[in-house]
Amino acid sequence: MSNVSGKHGYIDNIEFAVSDIERSREFYGSVFNWQFTVYGPRYCEFTDGRLCGGFTTLSEPKPSGGALVILYTDDLEATRVRLQKAGATIVKPEFSFPGGRRFHFTDPDGYELAVWTDN
Repeated sequence: MSNVSGKHGYIDNIEFAVSDIERSREFYGSVFNWQFTVYGPRYCEFTDGRLCGGFTTLSEPKPSGGALVILYTDDLEATRVRLQKAGATIVKPEFSFPGGRRFHFTDPDGYELAVWTDN
């Protein structure tokens, strides 16, 4: 596979179809400190410092039927509190698994994500 770059197989971008880009920016920015670059009224790029993605209103939100995005945190309880203050709904309470603990939440458009910690 000599034509394959060092990034082959990496998740490179995640895109969420949302109903309100500003609301999504406020939600994820306030909880996870994501940074944003606005490319007009219908698309906004986000980055967590490692991975980039986007919010778009070019498609209808599709909160079910996709891969589960799992975010890491150093403090699971503090993150849960920030998520709830930002308007998230906890849909699967905290549980332990080999290697850590996590919970699942839905964002304002109904996307289900998870947050985990190894401590």
